[in-house]
Amino acid sequence: MKGQIYHFIPDFESHLCSELNNSGEALSQYLYYTEKVTEKVYWAQNIWQKPFKLCFESISEAAAALVSIQRNWSGIFHTLHRRGALIREQLPALSSKPKPFPWQLPEAPMGSWTLLDRNTIIASALTSSPFPSGIIEFEEDKQGPPSRAYLKLWEALVLAKSWPKPGERCIDAGASPGGWTWVLASLGARVLAIDRAPLDESITGLPGVEYLKHDAFTLRPEDLGKTEWLFSDVVSYPDRLYNWIDKWLESGLCNNFVCTVKMQGPALADGGIFSAAKKFASIPGSVLLHLYHNKHELTWMQIANKK
Repeated sequence: MKGQIYHFIPDFESHLCSELNNSGEALSQYLYYTEKVTEKVYWAQNIWQKPFKLCFESISEAAAALVSIQRNWSGIFHTLHRRGALIREQLPALSSKPKPFPWQLPEAPMGSWTLLDRNTIIASALTSSPFPSGIIEFEEDKQGPPSRAYLKLWEALVLAKSWPKPGERCIDAGASPGGWTWVLASLGARVLAIDRAPLDESITGLPGVEYLKHDAFTLRPEDLGKTEWLFSDVVSYPDRLYNWIDKWLESGLCNNFVCTVKMQGPALADGGIFSAAKKFASIPGSVLLHLYHNKHELTWMQIANKK
């Protein structure tokens, strides 16, 4: 197969089709195939980067053929569910248990496969996500964090293979009610949480947490000083976030960034959503992607402190 297969993000199928210029075809309600590969695609849950067809006669033959390539395979089915399940039963098992945080990503690659018909598999050993079908579930904490926003920060840091060490200074812009600050404090970091809205009372008392009532974007890097990490989950137009981050990059006062790029505002209504993404993606040494726990937003990261 010449092209790539893209796993749709539920509710954002139109974004992916627009990124691909509607140049392909839907293989199922989950998968989209195109031979005209676009260099950067952000609105996909997973990308099958080198798909191929595998013809087989028996269940055991199909499983053996996949295992001969690599160990880890995640199946996704829109048809022939029972036949797919029988093949999956003969593949090495993938753990479905929710993951703790912090959790170190395994080095083994994760492939994806599906049944095109009774005797044809479409698969790719190389995919964009290390998670099965792009899905990561965590052991949730339903007592400590004041919102579920902590899950996307957990996911981002796991993908980055790096997170703040005890004692490192972090700035959390747009911190209220405190989900991300809770994550950082639980790692032992020192956190300056900035927001015009107050933090949840359960967060303000955490060790190492300092709260500053302010619009973070009106503060210059020089006002805040050197920090190991800068985090932002601010609800704002992408250009405003970009302009603030650009000042930080020029200042050299921070090396590690994790920011949510919210896709909102009138400028994004007609194609602006993609120009906003390209501005962040063009920053050298950074990555832009849609996390499993993101909504109508992307996550931008530039990480220097690799573990």
